[in-house]
Amino acid sequence: MKTFNLVKNDAWLEPYEKFISQRYLKAKQKEDILTGAKKELADFATGYLYFGLHKVIEGWTLREWAPNATGIFLIGDFNNWEKTNEWAFTPKDNGVWEINLKTDQIHHGDLFKLLITWKNGQGERIPAWIKRVVQDPQTLIFSAQVWHPEIPYEWKNPHFTIPSRSPFIYEAHIGMATEDYRVGTIKEFIQHTLPRIIKSGYNTIQLMAVQEHPYYGSFGYHVSSFFAVSSRFGTPDELKELIDIAHQNGLAVIMDLVHSHAVKNEIEGLNRFDGTLYQYFHSGSRRNHPAWDSLCFNYSKNEVLHFLLSNCKFWLDEYKFDGFRFDGVTSMLYLDHGLSKNFTDYQMYFDGNQDDDAISYIILANKLIHQIRPDAITIAEEVSGMPGTASPIEDGGLGFDYRLSMGTPDYWIKIIKEIPDEEWDVSELYYELIKKRNDEKTIGYAESHDQALVGDKTLVFRLMDKEIYFNMAKNQPNLVVDRAMALHKMIRLMTISTAGNGYLNFMGNEFGHPEWIDFPRAGNNWSYQHARRQWNLADNTELKYHFLGDFDKAMLELISKHQTLEHKEIYLLHENKPDKVVAFKRGDLIFVFNFNPNRSFQDYAFKTDAGKYSILLNTDSLRFGGYGLVDEQMVYYSTFIDNKIMIKNYLKIYIPSRTGLVFKRIPSKSVYDLE
Repeated sequence: MKTFNLVKNDAWLEPYEKFISQRYLKAKQKEDILTGAKKELADFATGYLYFGLHKVIEGWTLREWAPNATGIFLIGDFNNWEKTNEWAFTPKDNGVWEINLKTDQIHHGDLFKLLITWKNGQGERIPAWIKRVVQDPQTLIFSAQVWHPEIPYEWKNPHFTIPSRSPFIYEAHIGMATEDYRVGTIKEFIQHTLPRIIKSGYNTIQLMAVQEHPYYGSFGYHVSSFFAVSSRFGTPDELKELIDIAHQNGLAVIMDLVHSHAVKNEIEGLNRFDGTLYQYFHSGSRRNHPAWDSLCFNYSKNEVLHFLLSNCKFWLDEYKFDGFRFDGVTSMLYLDHGLSKNFTDYQMYFDGNQDDDAISYIILANKLIHQIRPDAITIAEEVSGMPGTASPIEDGGLGFDYRLSMGTPDYWIKIIKEIPDEEWDVSELYYELIKKRNDEKTIGYAESHDQALVGDKTLVFRLMDKEIYFNMAKNQPNLVVDRAMALHKMIRLMTISTAGNGYLNFMGNEFGHPEWIDFPRAGNNWSYQHARRQWNLADNTELKYHFLGDFDKAMLELISKHQTLEHKEIYLLHENKPDKVVAFKRGDLIFVFNFNPNRSFQDYAFKTDAGKYSILLNTDSLRFGGYGLVDEQMVYYSTFIDNKIMIKNYLKIYIPSRTGLVFKRIPSKSVYDLE
């Protein structure tokens, strides 16, 4: 049996080496079945080129897979939505149905559906492989749409590759990117939001809710049409333009991909597509997701794998996405979806509760994506800590490039909610933030959209509470607001400086967007109040929000310029629980944090290398809304101390309360040349 690097790097996995080998071999065997052991996955995952609606030389061809169907009829604008034999599909092999039409029988923009019949029943369905779905604004009925514009979109930057760099990810939702009380559009995002992201210092955009979903309030996580861009935001060509412009400006664009479950809807989705419950999904007790009110894919079926793998390739090929953030990976890994588990023991990762078929799919999806785009980014939303999630497949891992450090924002929320900051333990805080698997890359973040969903609050709102409504003007001094702003900057700086290999921020949180996220629903009278972004708060120079946005930009510029996250090791220089001061070094930068709410320290000493140092970033700077108590132009000289027990160089600094400072050693010809 092969010994994988995953086990070599972690002796605690030795008892489970058999299970790691089995999941690797199972994925390899499934790949051989799918490809005939002769071709690559990229050649297999081309279903979108065969199924769905296609313009061909002779006219049009539409194919669908519906093995239980007894008949399929095309109904739409072109035949008054009537079932006639002229528009009947022809059955082919293996449950495939096909109809061939003349060029003038359907046209760009026509609406249509399938009328599928089965024994003792029938139903209207939207084609599973369709690339365009629209909703009637009056009836709210969804229909497929013929999409074949006379002039197809022409890519300006067709060969973008992601530069070698740490990803600074801006998590964005097109619909809520507008200030207005409505759904925002792709065109508006291109015009107003994209320039903000470009200027902000983020180098990667993560687009949420791209795939069509019937219920806007699902945040895009109850997908109905997996190959269709949500038309509530705009057209396929407009999405291509957005990605093209991002590429032109050096930004990668990744997509929030939902393959962990699907919406229950029948007319709009895949549920009972051909009259059976089990075409795409499990039957019986495994069919329904107990927490999400959705349906669970049956990853053991080759046709389902063909559908999902083709979906991965489609978004890379058709829209030139640069990778994916896979949603709900934990739910996929375990037969019980990882619900109500705390995963305190390695045995819980290999106790038979694992969904081996889903794990095989995950491995194959990552292999496929990197076959197509070696530079692509794949990120796992995985909370259980499954070893090897972000390790290479050949090392025994699942093949993701990164995993989200989901414990970090939960930790920040926990201590803010439960512990007054005068009682924070800086040692615990530091070790909690650096606690990561050495053989896996992680994306760190202080908060994402998850922390602000209805019932919770943004980080800054939790810190400020009602004061955010009355005391954010620059001419309104307020100690609660001052504390909140100071901690908001420190939390983000400490998070990014200890982050594994990348950093993520949700749209608007960089400037302290208030309140929470809540999409229109019956419970809030279908209000858009909390499903939008109040950019005016950041743009108003008379308000304090822009201080936080300015700091975020400066922080990213610093971390990017010094390639801080490229340096794996973090060296603890000093920790003092009573003082609430912690200092550490990463790369060529030294980070010092004083979380003490009451005490500032003069001549505070911590060991460092000999030399002279300057301040590169100060959370307390006046330009970031601080008190400006530190002279940022001052040069600090190390002090040599020989106490006959230990010889050390120390740096003595002034650090105000609730302040984070970043230092860098100034190059000199000699450590003694301090002129």
